[in-house]
Amino acid sequence: MWQQSYSQTVGGISAAELWAVWTDVNQWHTWQPDLESATLDGAFTAGAVLRFKPKGGPLIPITLTQVEPERLFVDLTKFPGAKMLDDHEIIPRGESLEIKTTIRLSGPLAWLWRRLVVNDIVKGLPAQTDQLIARVHRVREQRSIA
Repeated sequence: MWQQSYSQTVGGISAAELWAVWTDVNQWHTWQPDLESATLDGAFTAGAVLRFKPKGGPLIPITLTQVEPERLFVDLTKFPGAKMLDDHEIIPRGESLEIKTTIRLSGPLAWLWRRLVVNDIVKGLPAQTDQLIARVHRVREQRSIA
């Protein structure tokens, strides 16, 4: 199994605010510029299936395998001959939060999917985390104006 993690520590936001943005799947396209759409009908719970469409790519079903509110969610993407688990963690660090993403890839064709897809996902994690944090701040500002 191949694994890669990225984390960033940020102050000034709460786990509840971060969780609200993470679980609002239908708005992911507002903070992920490489995403055409993502949709979830129903609750953000283990077993739910997201429909994820990267720009220029096919519609991909992604299954939530583990959900611990305001702490962790894990999603599973299946490729022919491989599977990718993507852990998204909120780790309290005093007055700050560590936002950690870990990608795990396994299966006989993992090497192929790593080259075709997963290396680009990992390279994009720093920017994606920055955009997630910016979205949390925008949502907070919108709520304070309303």
